[in-house]
Amino acid sequence: MDMRFDLAQKAQDDGAFVMAATPPAKGCGGQYCDRCEVRDQAICADLDEKQRVALNRIGRRVSLQAGQTVMWEGDSSTLVANVIEGTLKLSTSTGDGREQIVGVVYASDFIGRPFGARTPHSVTALTDARLCLYPRGTFDGFAREHPALEHRLLQRTLDDLDRTRAWMLLLGRKNAREKVATLLLDMHRRLRADRAGVIELPLSRQQIADVLGLTIETVSRQIGDLKRMGVIALAGRRGVRIVDAGRLEGMAEGE
Repeated sequence: MDMRFDLAQKAQDDGAFVMAATPPAKGCGGQYCDRCEVRDQAICADLDEKQRVALNRIGRRVSLQAGQTVMWEGDSSTLVANVIEGTLKLSTSTGDGREQIVGVVYASDFIGRPFGARTPHSVTALTDARLCLYPRGTFDGFAREHPALEHRLLQRTLDDLDRTRAWMLLLGRKNAREKVATLLLDMHRRLRADRAGVIELPLSRQQIADVLGLTIETVSRQIGDLKRMGVIALAGRRGVRIVDAGRLEGMAEGE
């Protein structure tokens, strides 16, 4: 189903259009949170059962297809969401219209700008994804009434700040091999591998190059070198299996 988030995000009624246009997923009710795959890691993890049911009532479960945008940079901040499944990119545009990916979010991550007037970046699905979507104003009111959720938001904010500082180090000081190794390790920690230990990279090599400030040729060369050294194995177009995690970790730290 085409949820038409690009039109819904333009609404000025604090997300009411999205909430009305998006019916609850099958089985959506007070028991949904009990079956949630990321309930112990998501923003609502510290809520008790009664509080989770109350939060569940103000949200909707929605599905995104790869390529759909749920939030647009610079628009009014009308939506926030828990990522239940899938991988999404955070991106911003330069003055001449070029896209810059500034972050990647995974299952259990939180997206959107609570307590803010504007959306700081666009959020687009890299893979098919599922979200718990909330109107931002209603979510803000709920958070004010539930200190456990506000505390979790603060923790997430500080974690994001730590990741941003680490990313500054990666972009500013690490060489090409260290950058590629760091990104592969990060994705391996966050993505679910198959039985053979293979993860499907959600970013193309050109997108990886853009994220790391490298050329696509450099990224391809580094990945090829890691394969030849026996540190990783490749499967298909985007499949990667880490063969020697210790060695890859050493490379990420410049050892």
